[in-house]
Amino acid sequence: MPVGLVQMRCTADAADNLARAVAGIRTAASKGARVVCLQELFRSEYFCQTEDHAHFALAETIPGPSTTALGAVAAELGVVIVASLFERRAEGLYHNTAAVIDADGTYLGKYRKMHIPDDPQYYEKFYFAPGDTGFRIFDTAVGRIGVLICWDQWYPEAARLTALRGAQILFYPTAIGWLPAEKAEYGAAQKDAWTTMQRSHAIANGVFVVAVNRVGHEGLTAPNGIDFWGGSFVADPYGTVLARAGEGEDVLVVECNLALTDVARTHWPFLRDRRIDAYGDLTQRYLDG
Repeated sequence: MPVGLVQMRCTADAADNLARAVAGIRTAASKGARVVCLQELFRSEYFCQTEDHAHFALAETIPGPSTTALGAVAAELGVVIVASLFERRAEGLYHNTAAVIDADGTYLGKYRKMHIPDDPQYYEKFYFAPGDTGFRIFDTAVGRIGVLICWDQWYPEAARLTALRGAQILFYPTAIGWLPAEKAEYGAAQKDAWTTMQRSHAIANGVFVVAVNRVGHEGLTAPNGIDFWGGSFVADPYGTVLARAGEGEDVLVVECNLALTDVARTHWPFLRDRRIDAYGDLTQRYLDG
């Protein structure tokens, strides 16, 4: 199954961002993609660099304007679309949410980001309530997929629970980059950790992992800002990186042989050998003593 990844820069113009995302979807479809994933919060700059109430105006309902526009594109091109959006659920209640649209344009549902970070220039707890959809899978025209979002990628529990529901591919819309002052000292290690963590999800669960990141410098906290490092990639169930984008805008289309899931899981039977009788303590925050 050919999978499309649209890696792009974002500006303050939401309409332009949507138009360029649609152009990326069209490019991916022209290369044979049957499912296309956009990066995290693709309709705007990464506004969580600051705590500013004005940014709540960027939010929209789901389903809503973006899912309607993308649904028309999905139906026209016959592709499944995974789209990360800033969701306005109710007055004062907002989520970081991924919508899944089937190849006939049908809105299949949403996943709300479960793990919400609060780090320098990643002040997401100011904007987003933690997700309450649970870890979900979506039965699409191209197969059963799971969607997680950015900070979720650091949690093996999230990948495991989504895979256990039957997902053959885990999609991670992402917005991750370097703080310029840290890049020289920590940059290489940070990017390597990001890649390694997601490859480990692929291996441990016998699934494909698709990580789609943004690119470019966004200076909402000038003169600092964030240098988004791109590097979008696909890893197979053995952790092999099948393709990787650079640090510029790109549209990747990567063939994923879903039959490899069964091959990997029977040769590396990690799911078979899980000691489910011994994992109850995972529901605890920390084990004292």
